[in-house]
Amino acid sequence: MSAHIIDGNALAKKLRAEFREKAAQLTGQGQQPGLAVILVGDDPASQVYVRNKVKACEEAGFLSRLERLPANTSEADLLAHIEALNQDALIHGILVQLPVPKHINEQKVIEAISPAKDVDGFHVSSAGALMVGMEGFKPCTPYGCMKMIESIGYDLRGKHAVVVGRSNIVGKPMAMLLLAADATVTITHSKTPNLKEILQSADVVIAAVGRPNMVTGDMLKPGAVVIDVGINRYPEGHALAGKLCGDVDFDSAAKVAGYISPVPGGVGPMTITMLLGNTLEAAQRRLSA
Repeated sequence: MSAHIIDGNALAKKLRAEFREKAAQLTGQGQQPGLAVILVGDDPASQVYVRNKVKACEEAGFLSRLERLPANTSEADLLAHIEALNQDALIHGILVQLPVPKHINEQKVIEAISPAKDVDGFHVSSAGALMVGMEGFKPCTPYGCMKMIESIGYDLRGKHAVVVGRSNIVGKPMAMLLLAADATVTITHSKTPNLKEILQSADVVIAAVGRPNMVTGDMLKPGAVVIDVGINRYPEGHALAGKLCGDVDFDSAAKVAGYISPVPGGVGPMTITMLLGNTLEAAQRRLSA
């Protein structure tokens, strides 16, 4: 068996074109979607992520505002910046690029963002809304994973979905979204002793544990749908040192799975795409309020 590839780049391109059209319509009604991104410090990886987000916004016809703050910015100053953006009528979504410097309380920063502008979906109000099935913003990475599964026409009802990872950003909200789609969900993690046994019964596997090539082909049920959220780099000394890899050993898994997402070119482009989707939704809510 050779798995079908779920191409995140192609799906992201299609969705972004749709978002661009909707943004143009909203702009014509006087409500151009606006996203503000705050970057504290000069972490190289964060700078790349932010640059990609700003570029995606501009290409989609959104108002994009980037605020760069020095690494020694105080927590109070950062919270003041966020509050100013909460009050700014031109801004519909606010994103503070994580991680922030260690002297700043990350959770305080997340909670300072107005739930109405929490397009990352990290606020406790968003998490609570997701838990009880109310309107809120879905975290971008799990939301992107759901769009990828939807894109292959896969019906999750009654299927056994296994999430490998329990983070607040991916694992937990992923499980909630799968439950909402009527899947039977098992959450596993790095300390689950019988992971292979559980995965071999899974119709759908979402790997989001942050360990290179942790999930291998012999752990999978033939024909399973495998979504690889992991973004890792091979360590020094490895033949592929420095190159990106996922949490799934792609070569062995692709021989067993029915569908699989690659790394790179899978979930990554979908995360930024769903950030645009959430910002668009925030602007639409403002217009209809």
